[in-house]
Amino acid sequence: MAKGKDKSEDEGGKPKGVALKIALAVVVTLVVTAGGAYGAFAAGLIGGGGGKAAAPDVPKLVAKGSADPYALPPSGKDKDTLETVHGEGGSEYRTVYYAFEEGFTSNLADSPALIQVELAVSTRRDGRVLQWVKTHEIAIRSAILAQLAATPEADVFDVAGKDRLAKRLTRAVNTVLEENEGFGGIDAVHFRGFLVQ
Repeated sequence: MAKGKDKSEDEGGKPKGVALKIALAVVVTLVVTAGGAYGAFAAGLIGGGGGKAAAPDVPKLVAKGSADPYALPPSGKDKDTLETVHGEGGSEYRTVYYAFEEGFTSNLADSPALIQVELAVSTRRDGRVLQWVKTHEIAIRSAILAQLAATPEADVFDVAGKDRLAKRLTRAVNTVLEENEGFGGIDAVHFRGFLVQ
């Protein structure tokens, strides 16, 4: 028998099948590693994500004494006001108000009586919330008028009924903001004037 090379071996004496398997294993390992790295990057686990997915950009609570990066510019009589000094008690967050310029007039549910209210809203979140209130004021006015028209006359003559109405109005404003901006942020609706005729 001749001692020639077997056709299944390469020049280094290793079988060709083993070299092919090693090369294939290296390629598979590289593909899996690259895919895993891309997946981790896309998920925000590496590449600046700090191991946490980015939180949605929603209005943040503003602490007393902190600057609001989205504050509404002062208007009219508010232009020359002094800097606000907050007390140390109560909430750790500051509250900002927005008063609707025009009042609201509506019939009451199942009653010939009319209700006239002047309203303001408040938030402890940054100025984007009040910007959105101004932007969507027409839709908010419509939602408020619908709630006023659905109010029974008995609810407007006692404190508990007025509190329920204020909570319904708060939900109505937040619903409009959520539908249009994806976030509500109004903490309360306040009565600046309240008249039933």
